Order: sequence, then C-alpha cells, then structure tokens
Amino acid sequence: MRISHKNSRYKPVQQKRHRTNTFIKTPQVRLIDENGANIGVIDTDKALDMAQERGLDLVEVSPLADPPVVKIVDYSKLKYQEEKERRKEKAKQKKVEIKVVKLSLRIGEHDTNVRIGQAEKFLGQGDKVKIELIMKGREHQHMPLGREKIQKFIDDVNQLVPINTEQAIAITGGNFSAIIVKKI
Repeated sequence: MRISHKNSRYKPVQQKRHRTNTFIKTPQVRLIDENGANIGVIDTDKALDMAQERGLDLVEVSPLADPPVVKIVDYSKLKYQEEKERRKEKAKQKKVEIKVVKLSLRIGEHDTNVRIGQAEKFLGQGDKVKIELIMKGREHQHMPLGREKIQKFIDDVNQLVPINTEQAIAITGGNFSAIIVKKI
C-alpha cells in the first residue's frame, strides 16, 4: 500500500492480499484442492499439512465465508494470474480526454474551418470536445452573436461527424462554452 500524506491529492492504492499458509488463523476451513475438487470442512493444520506435502501453498480465497474457503495452489502463479488480469482490464479501458477548441467573435472563415477540422479529428479519436467562445471588451454587448457563432460551429461539425451535445451552450463569466461527443 502506498503511503499518502494528509493533504495529498493521491489516495492510497489498495491491493488485494491473500492470507497464506501460517497466516490463516481460523481453526477450520473449507478446502479446495489444486484440481478444484471440494474436499470439505477440515482443520486448518491438516489442510496446511496437505498443501506442504504437495509442495504448494494454502491460500485463503474467500475470507468472509463461514468457514473461510482456502485453496491449495502455487501462490506465485496465483499472484501472476491476478496481475495479468489486472493489466488486461487496464488495457481495455479508454481514457476519454476533453480537448478544447477556442473561438472568438471576430474569427475568420479559414480559422473556423481549421478549428472544425481539429474538432473532427478529436471526435474521431474518441475524445470529448469543449468549444469555448471567448468574448473580450465591448464584444460582451453582442451576446446573441456569440450564441449564433458557437451554434453555427456545432452545426458545421455535426455535418461532418454525427455528434451529441453533452453540455448545452452555457455562459460562464461572459464566455460561451459547450461540450460535444461523437454519437455511438
């Protein structure tokens, strides 16, 4: 377990730990042998002797059961298999990022087309796109124009890539923003 400081933003990482061999303290356990056959409820000492005779480990697989379930296995192979599964699950996960495309009220047509191309590329990669229209100074007097500009941008992107609007156009601090994602 990783140690974290009180004010740290990192949380401790809990890894599943199995009790093995002499660390199993309950008097009786439900034993499963290395082939997966259920032996039944026996004394812990007898189960430990059986595991040692076979040159394997006694591993607690279900500590909350009554009595706890233990299995005769090679502990290093069990840990390797669990780590392999964890890595496989992690590889399947796709981390979705939010990419930002910034516009302004005075942006030119070519620059708008470049931003549309960027948004299309980001959506194609499976990322979310946050569209920000930044208004400066006296542009704040033309809020309807800003809303039209960002809506036109969303419509243009929608013609190239089918999208869903995850966050509708919102005004934050005098600026417009919206979040779009690719339709699945």
